[in-house]
Amino acid sequence: MMVKVGSRELELGGPHLTELRDSNDILHDFDALNKRIKEDGYLLLRGFHDREQVLKARRAVLEKMQKMGKLERDTVLEEGVMADGSKTLFFGGTNEDLPELLDVLNGDHIMRFFDQLLGEQSLTYQYKWLRAVGKGDYTGAHYDIVYMGRGTHNLYTVWSPIGDIDYAMGGLALCLDSHNFEDLKKSYGTKDSDNDGVGHYTDDPLIITNKFGGKWATTEFRAGDIIIFGMFLMHCSLENTTNQYRLSVDTRYQSSLEVIDERWSGKKPRGHFKAVGTN
Repeated sequence: MMVKVGSRELELGGPHLTELRDSNDILHDFDALNKRIKEDGYLLLRGFHDREQVLKARRAVLEKMQKMGKLERDTVLEEGVMADGSKTLFFGGTNEDLPELLDVLNGDHIMRFFDQLLGEQSLTYQYKWLRAVGKGDYTGAHYDIVYMGRGTHNLYTVWSPIGDIDYAMGGLALCLDSHNFEDLKKSYGTKDSDNDGVGHYTDDPLIITNKFGGKWATTEFRAGDIIIFGMFLMHCSLENTTNQYRLSVDTRYQSSLEVIDERWSGKKPRGHFKAVGTN
């Protein structure tokens, strides 16, 4: 089976692309979870969130998009069919107008999970990275650290599909072992997106694996699944080849005792800006 990973078409099960493995077998063993995320760089947890709660959040997002005129009329709302001329949408911010979504992302279930994973009280950034990715679009390969490296580096990204996402719709892809690419971490991984004008490393996933090693991995997702990974795991997305919006959200979690990147926290997070004293 061929799938579009970034700008490349790769064979699933071929030399460059494999399946992600889930960690549900050790879901309640936090020592084992910490060991696995250190070794593998990620945790895929199937059905972590309550499916019906996620689908409720999905409907709220789609209702918002419908009011904006972004969905095709006379189609089933839950399918998220793109209106003619519609493009990818980014709803970055606190999303206070979507309480159904925040109930999932800020809920007791996930906060207790991170309390136990970190071994101390956790917090989540108020800023949420909600996306509705349209046909033909994808996210290029990058480390998250370049976008949120002004606080602790012991920060976790949680990628949550807001709905079921098959290969054609374009879910997340991870570069296995990329959290151990020391040369890449010491070069690209030391950059600050605002100060250095740096964004995605590349749209071509094979540029990374041909130079540094590793292999790409992806899977299909269902509402309720999540992927957790650290700031130094290279990732991108598959291209959405359908006429339906792919809804997903990135959220960040860390210890409440460590330094916070001020761009993404507080009641009204400022977002991207240059640090004081930089050009």
